[in-house]
Amino acid sequence: MKYNQLGRTGLFVSEICLGTMTFGGSESAGIWKAIGDLKQGDVDAIVNRALEAGVNFFDTADVYSFGESERLLGQAFKNLGTARKDVVIATKVFGEMGPRPNDRGASRGHIMDSVKTSLERLQTDHIDLYQIHGNDTVTPIDETLRALDDLVSQGLVRYIGVSNWSAWKIAKALGLSEAKGYARFETLQAYYSIAGRDLERELVPMLSEEKLGLMVWSPLAGGLLSGKFGPGSNNPEGSRRTTFDFPPVDKDRAWKCVAAMREVGDAHDASVARVALAWLLHKASVMSIIIGAKTIEQLDDNLAAVDLELTPEEVARLDEVSELPSEYPGWMFARQGGGRRPKPFVKAS
Repeated sequence: MKYNQLGRTGLFVSEICLGTMTFGGSESAGIWKAIGDLKQGDVDAIVNRALEAGVNFFDTADVYSFGESERLLGQAFKNLGTARKDVVIATKVFGEMGPRPNDRGASRGHIMDSVKTSLERLQTDHIDLYQIHGNDTVTPIDETLRALDDLVSQGLVRYIGVSNWSAWKIAKALGLSEAKGYARFETLQAYYSIAGRDLERELVPMLSEEKLGLMVWSPLAGGLLSGKFGPGSNNPEGSRRTTFDFPPVDKDRAWKCVAAMREVGDAHDASVARVALAWLLHKASVMSIIIGAKTIEQLDDNLAAVDLELTPEEVARLDEVSELPSEYPGWMFARQGGGRRPKPFVKAS
């Protein structure tokens, strides 16, 4: 297991982060039942296996099974006797947690109410990484940032991050934080997979310029890249995509990626899923990949991605088959920017 800096900070996190969306689903939990319904015993086993493999980074959210995921994760650490200093806990706020109008969003009120309940459920006195889970079209950015800065000042939160925001909005938030002396976003949690490379257009250049760490959610495109799917196939029984077909994917491009990854995997005696994760781990922009699991076997296969060394030729082949179609202004950048570097001066004879 390798460890990378959390953004530009001095905190180090494992390149594999254990996601907890599979923790705690129930019959009344809507989509959470489809994603996973692991109970405490299974959660303890999966968390323990991740810890044994060197994972020190765990991601959850208050909205996952309406708080049950946070409760199960916090109890697992207690049951396993895990020292608080040995794990980096990330959770999120934004999603709808009740029927009333202020039970959601990134307002100061909702953030201040939510952090208290998240701390209680996780059985801890601080959250290492507190993330805004979505784009609030109502709350001013500076209201959100001021609330988060107060939490950092109070010691309830150590670092802050954001998820599912556009590049321009993150850049604006970073500018506001610098101007006002607020704690700044150190991470972005975003969707990225070999079948969904859209964030490479605007977000990846921004992350590189501003030194934010990228946490990848759904690296297997909601299970579509697990190796169980292909052209003309039906969703396997029990598959998450049978009832929750998300995130949206261009399946024609995805099947080309799966075919190429299957050949690469055969050369390494590795699953398609493991190749998909290894491809992401070869990307310089990626800080940590969030994996979820329902079984120990699934978890072990995903964890093995850290040991899969793809050759430069294999990476290039996978890059080519998954390449994004050119869009404006990108194709104009390539056309106009290629000759920007000065050519060597040749003195006339």
